Amino acid sequence: MNPAPSFRDPSGTVTVAHDRVIRTIFPDGLPNLTACLTSPAARRFVEAGSLIATHPVAPAGEELPDAVPDQPVVVEHPRIPFISYSHEWPPAMLHAAARLTLDLCDALIDEGLGLKDATPSNILFRGSQPVFIDVLSIEQRAPLDPIWLADAQFARTFLIPLLLNRRTGYTLDEVFLPRRDGISPEEAFNRLPGFRRWFPPDLGLVTLPARAGRLEGEGLYRPRQSRDAGEARFILSHRFRALRKKLNGLDPATLAAIRPDPAPDEHSGARRKFLESCLGKALPRRVLDIACGGGQHSHLAAQIGASVVAIDRDPDTISGLWRSAVAKGADILPLVVDFARPTPAAGWHCQEHLSFAARGSNFFDCVLMLNSMQHLMVVDQIPPTLILAAAAELSTRWLLIEYVGPGDPAFRRLARG
Repeated sequence: MNPAPSFRDPSGTVTVAHDRVIRTIFPDGLPNLTACLTSPAARRFVEAGSLIATHPVAPAGEELPDAVPDQPVVVEHPRIPFISYSHEWPPAMLHAAARLTLDLCDALIDEGLGLKDATPSNILFRGSQPVFIDVLSIEQRAPLDPIWLADAQFARTFLIPLLLNRRTGYTLDEVFLPRRDGISPEEAFNRLPGFRRWFPPDLGLVTLPARAGRLEGEGLYRPRQSRDAGEARFILSHRFRALRKKLNGLDPATLAAIRPDPAPDEHSGARRKFLESCLGKALPRRVLDIACGGGQHSHLAAQIGASVVAIDRDPDTISGLWRSAVAKGADILPLVVDFARPTPAAGWHCQEHLSFAARGSNFFDCVLMLNSMQHLMVVDQIPPTLILAAAAELSTRWLLIEYVGPGDPAFRRLARG
């Protein structure tokens, strides 16, 4: 897999080739990289696995070289096993990414550092854990500047999408697939229920900013300075606390219904034993669980040491699986992906965000299709030969399919219409 290099950051580019992630830092970006590498707070996040590690591409034992005029510096990051995008996350994962962004802002402020942007694109998930990957986003901030310039972007890409999902069921793919930088207050205002627009948090996140946009003038962009650095830090800290309060109020977990585990069917025990036997013999390293449901099969694969990507078309189901993976520390990346209509390529020339099929091609050594074949055949009307061909493109070795034939009651219920 060879994703197109990053091109939006003028301070550097990122290229992924095979299992290596190479970042080229231009001379004007080296101060930001140095600030990240020398920050005690950043090191704590690296040790916790929440910030990507960075190593110079140099002979063993050598330090990061000093910048040479007009010469870039090359560093390397460990590879996140599977790339995912915000339009494939359930709201619970977007909320976790927002929380990590604010955690990093809080930790950096006392060191005179900050984040120059706030977008889900700065974050990937290693299993169920969010990881901040854009080290060049960490920068020295002006000591007297009390304004976080990424504040409005944080609202567009995190808070407002979570609010719309809560109020209207607006899904994250509806937000992020057509919009790289989230959704503006003006657009969100027209989507909110009329009576809700005038009550918090909708009032402060959407209605007032949408109205204030009409008052835009030159004075809005005039730099502000505090009387001293302590006052600037206090104002920024207060703002981050306010953003965290809004984020906590939009936690999808507060709305999550407790769903009972599905009643086992007459074959569930035998299915589990058969799956345990197959996985125990195959010992796959990378597993794709298609139509994963509650994630019972994903957890079985993770227990034998596999790194699992679990996909399902239902965001609530994926949110529940993500929470259970976090609680158990399981190496499971749950994504909202419909195998019958997988995530398309998107972004500039359809190369900025790769399609799910491109990212998954020959990536997994085992693909599980349990209790999904009949849905693809009957509901989505896809011929079995095409289903098998698509699944085979994703797996390098094992393909485990549960086939339910037309004589099965479950098959007849799907076909009854």
